[in-house]
Amino acid sequence: MLITTTPAIEGKRLVALRKRLVAVCLSIACVLVLPIEAMSAEAETTELDRRVERFLKSRAGTWHDLNVPEVDGRTLHDLIVKNGFKRALEIGTSTGHSAIWIAWGLSKTGGKLTTVEIDPERHKTALANFKEAGLSEYIDARLADAHDLVPKLAGSYDFVFSDADKEWYTKYFQAVWPKVLVGGCFTAHNVTMNAQGIHEFLEHLKTVKDGETTIDNKSRAGLSITCKTKT
Repeated sequence: MLITTTPAIEGKRLVALRKRLVAVCLSIACVLVLPIEAMSAEAETTELDRRVERFLKSRAGTWHDLNVPEVDGRTLHDLIVKNGFKRALEIGTSTGHSAIWIAWGLSKTGGKLTTVEIDPERHKTALANFKEAGLSEYIDARLADAHDLVPKLAGSYDFVFSDADKEWYTKYFQAVWPKVLVGGCFTAHNVTMNAQGIHEFLEHLKTVKDGETTIDNKSRAGLSITCKTKT
């Protein structure tokens, strides 16, 4: 069968063909442009990583003022990155070692940390450390008594780290746990050490029906990790 076309039909086909060519060109342009933008974002992240790494390396072995050891800081960082946590709370800043690890992780997930410290000098030192590490924009550092502030904090959290007065661990947990999202975790430091309040806290964790607890023993201090499994 011989198929013929009229000039009008040919014109319509040419218009359609041109539209397709434009669409293809635009899609190719997107493919070319997006990797450049992605590379730019990756470069920014890499630069921040390098800055944090340089800072931590320069301070290695100097974190003695109620700070976590490096291995526990790295565990906190990895928990945040692995689970994509974005809204974090730290109870007990000290001079900022753990907060730096936490905020570093949050810089990769698009999150932010609220950290609470009662001592003015430690708080001041922590602020300087956050600035030097390049992480200030990821940290809301509060100078306050956690006994008063923590129960009043609004909103929800998907990551909590408690490293303040051990005898208040259970009270901190009771105040914050209802605000922890399903899949989120409440972590606490020094849980394998013989400190006042730790036994009571660990016994309380056994009664939590909507969470599962594991103990990380990479350091002699011990880190409890309680993650919410249901509402």
